[in-house]
Amino acid sequence: MPYSDQVLRRARARLAAARANRDQENDRRISAIYDAHPRLREIDRQLRATVAQVMTAAFRRGEDPTQTVEQMRKANLELQRERAWILESEGIDEADLKAEPICAVCGGTGYVGERMCECLAELCRQEQKKELSSLLSGNERFDAFRLDLYPDTEDANLGGYSPRAVMRHVYERCRRYAAEFSVQSPSLLLSGGTGLGKTFLSAAIARTVADGGYAVVYETAGQVFSDFEAEKFGGGGHGTAKYLHCDLLILDDLGTEMTTQFTLSALYSLVNGRLMAGRPTIISTNLTTTEIRQRYTPQIASRLLGTYELLLFAGNDIRLLKKS
Repeated sequence: MPYSDQVLRRARARLAAARANRDQENDRRISAIYDAHPRLREIDRQLRATVAQVMTAAFRRGEDPTQTVEQMRKANLELQRERAWILESEGIDEADLKAEPICAVCGGTGYVGERMCECLAELCRQEQKKELSSLLSGNERFDAFRLDLYPDTEDANLGGYSPRAVMRHVYERCRRYAAEFSVQSPSLLLSGGTGLGKTFLSAAIARTVADGGYAVVYETAGQVFSDFEAEKFGGGGHGTAKYLHCDLLILDDLGTEMTTQFTLSALYSLVNGRLMAGRPTIISTNLTTTEIRQRYTPQIASRLLGTYELLLFAGNDIRLLKKS
């Protein structure tokens, strides 16, 4: 999974700390057994002398190593018998003398060849959820979404449907999208007025998709363009690679940013780059489709309105209803 540099760095640090703690635990456990049974330590030290070392010494003296190896084999058998007797008589578990790695698959390195091990991937998922939680309020979950806050009266502007019926469709589509998400999922454009639940539902999607083990980046449009600008002009920022390479990018509040030549260029690069790479994106905006065409270049508008699945939100500002 293409996790951001920050997430990967924190996950690696946690794995390194866990590996160090496990090494210390192993050392304490094995040292305690050896301190109580010095002869056991001596036997294990002798057994660690390999046949290859004995053969090398014999060759250096110009001798036939066969006899030396046989002597070593017999001596090792005697040591192993004595060692087994000590373990049995003292009730020592053989496993307690072995250094158990933090991960049996990768040994605690986090990688099997060039592939990320599941132990590191799980830490990345945990760190990503922490990152999402710091951006969200904490209650953005599908089962907390309230359809009863939307009017249930038919509206001619909505084709005779009520805002509640429209939002039921939107809600069910978002919930299905999150449950069935894959890297082949389509991109979504959530459009509607302020306070209609766009941020809530996009955040609920983020939580569900992240729980599925995918790399999700959730950020406001303003912060994303600020990071692109900082990277271009050397002002630091949080880096932009994560926006281009994550499994799912959720861009919140498009249209609140200042429209400059630079932001238009950055938005086109982001939208077009992810489309060309086949990576899904969710964009929420207060802009109508007409306003999108007026605000952005034809290249941007055609991609947002021609390739994204449009979900239109309806109703009144539900934040005011919640307060009342």
